[in-house]
Amino acid sequence: MFNLKLLQKNKTVKYGIPMLLDPSLEAKVNIQRQPVILEEEYEKLKEMNLDEWKNIRGPRPWEDSREYQEQQRRKLSNKD
Repeated sequence: MFNLKLLQKNKTVKYGIPMLLDPSLEAKVNIQRQPVILEEEYEKLKEMNLDEWKNIRGPRPWEDSREYQEQQRRKLSNKD
């Protein structure tokens, strides 16, 4: 008989089998379904307006994020 504790500690059983049983992962592995997924993502990108995007810098680790956000809001309100 199999020892249940050994199976619970086995990394293949713990992490590998749930991934094999995941249906969303199956769609990524299924070669026949892949072109459909790519076409869906392409359609999503076509709908986005990529010409009018703004690069927004986040705060540095040593900067206070709330203070930095307030500065950015002030800059935006001064431009309007």
